[in-house]
Amino acid sequence: MSELVVHGIPGSPFLRAVMALLEEKSAAYRLQPLGSGGQRTEAYRAMHPFARVPVIQHGDFTLYETQAILRYLDNLFPTPALQPVDLRRAARMDQLMGISDWYFFPKVAGPIVFQRVVGPAIMGMVADEAVVAAAVPDAALCTATIADLLGDQTFLTGDTFSLADVHLYPQLFLFGLTPEGRNLLDGSPLRAWMDRMAARPCFQTTLPPPGMRDAV
Repeated sequence: MSELVVHGIPGSPFLRAVMALLEEKSAAYRLQPLGSGGQRTEAYRAMHPFARVPVIQHGDFTLYETQAILRYLDNLFPTPALQPVDLRRAARMDQLMGISDWYFFPKVAGPIVFQRVVGPAIMGMVADEAVVAAAVPDAALCTATIADLLGDQTFLTGDTFSLADVHLYPQLFLFGLTPEGRNLLDGSPLRAWMDRMAARPCFQTTLPPPGMRDAV
């Protein structure tokens, strides 16, 4: 099989999702880490015109967009399968991944995690408390919505680990490092789910750098 190369910035929750999937499947890959700003170089933009992470190269095939990468890799390495066969569970998986990308990341992780974790760890910046406070209502809505969809299930789409768990946990992990995240997650059904995810080897071997984990 052609070499699989994963490009991304260590600590990115999107990169972590891709790496966790590959670890879950015991698949061979090579990580090509980018330094801060590395996604804006001409060489990287040749792979990803929108200068985001991650990107994978599989032989002569290049792919960006995390959801597309996760589905490609799940099909490339079919065991264990991480996309439900049941139509409704598969639809729920897609819905949850959409919530992560369209609501949680831009409205919660973008302002709160950046201000509390990413900015201080990477740029030495001080959090803008007004930006954080303005994002708390969206954070409450997102976490409550995801918790409602989880219900009393073991995993986000039922009794089996799926791409929804792979995609959302790295985002919620970083959010859970912040005071706002701890306040909303402690006592929520999501806390027990997060503890189950944290115990999985695929997430234990893909932790963000210590500087990010210790930023708050």
